[in-house]
Amino acid sequence: ERFLDITTSRKNNITTGQIYAEVIARERRGDYLGQCVQIVPHVTDEIKRRIREASEGVDVLIVEVGGTVGDIEGQPFLEAIRQMRLEEGVENTLFVHVALVLTLKATGEFKTKALQHSVNTLRALGIQPDIIVARSDKPIDQEARRKIALFGTISEKAVFSSHDVDCVYKVPVVLEKQGMGDYLVTRLALAEANPDWREWNHVLNLYDNAVFPVKIAVCGKYTKLADSYVSVKEALQHAGVNIGAHVEIDWVNTEEFENGSRSLETLHGYDGVLVPGGFGRRGTEGMIECIRFCRTNDIPFLGICFGLQLSIVEFARNVCGLAGANSTELNPETPHPVIDLMPEQRRVSCLGGTMRLGALTVKLIKDTLAHRLYGADEIRQRHRHRYEVNHTYWETLQKNGLVFSGFSPEGDRVEIIEYPVNRFFLATQFHPEYLSRPNRPDPAYLGFVKAAMERRKTLKAAEAVA
Repeated sequence: ERFLDITTSRKNNITTGQIYAEVIARERRGDYLGQCVQIVPHVTDEIKRRIREASEGVDVLIVEVGGTVGDIEGQPFLEAIRQMRLEEGVENTLFVHVALVLTLKATGEFKTKALQHSVNTLRALGIQPDIIVARSDKPIDQEARRKIALFGTISEKAVFSSHDVDCVYKVPVVLEKQGMGDYLVTRLALAEANPDWREWNHVLNLYDNAVFPVKIAVCGKYTKLADSYVSVKEALQHAGVNIGAHVEIDWVNTEEFENGSRSLETLHGYDGVLVPGGFGRRGTEGMIECIRFCRTNDIPFLGICFGLQLSIVEFARNVCGLAGANSTELNPETPHPVIDLMPEQRRVSCLGGTMRLGALTVKLIKDTLAHRLYGADEIRQRHRHRYEVNHTYWETLQKNGLVFSGFSPEGDRVEIIEYPVNRFFLATQFHPEYLSRPNRPDPAYLGFVKAAMERRKTLKAAEAVA
């Protein structure tokens, strides 16, 4: 979505669980008329059906079969695409195999043996790659390219290097310079076109010239793996490069605030703090303390989804005087359930796929920070939650200075909160990072990074005077 600036739907994400659930449901309905249900053809047929469904209305469908070749989980998917080549024709299908090429640090030599074994495993499953993309830390040399082509049984022109770059958005340019675009057009007999790279190169220029350092702390519970918050990371970068800021992100595990291994005072070292989405109790008291510290020290703050809910909890406890206030997700027995399960969720017994999910309209209140940021009365944003701000506490929260600046169209659900006493304190129930693009950053993220940048400039100016 970020690379192509498109919006995908749930049909573009095919999982093993979806496939097996559908096959079992069909068997229970009697669709198979008592047949013995098997991986082939029943599971593979369902995979193919879903791939074809996703291809409706497009010229070229890119299908990524995740995982590692040879893993048992991926075999039904590989069998399905093997069959699709037979059914759709060689001229209408193309297999691209992305494989790791290691480099010996001592000698700088490329080692392609792992890639060769990967290709051999694919062949054993009936798939011959048409293109091999060598994933490496540096551009592969001609000798490695020749060896990959020889043992991969493809032309050297069909071997491409996808090596490390300082910005992921440079990868398409790297592949284009090697001729991948022309090769794909010829191989798939597509209409030739002169690609216009001007906008893309403009984005790369922004990244190369974003030099003003802005330090952001992302305080959450899944921080050991940065990819857990990859959309948050990208949205921060999008916002930064569009105002000339180089955003440095520190991933802070809020459990460290709880066990005392990290002091809240360390947050003074950041220009802004973001609390992202999450579920469950672990680390939440640390997040709440983090939010309190930002609010009382006027550190630019952005809360996303769970971050909004915990901002409500913090404000209720420390400003409204509601001792023990909490979310019923975290403490079902809380005396002040300021965050509670949405009424329609109380009837839900199966949790899978039953959240308030997808793109929904948000109405913005005029003369608020949110309205100034988005410059519109209504916006569409993606959601993923089942808890909300409890109506019972709306009046108390607002009387104490919290502003509700965004609502659902019916006005019965809080979507955005802000604390106007601070230079920037905003939290959203939705996930604005999902609509952020390299050339079109989300306004909430843009406003947040701008505020963080201004804080850094103010501190630097004060240091210079001192």
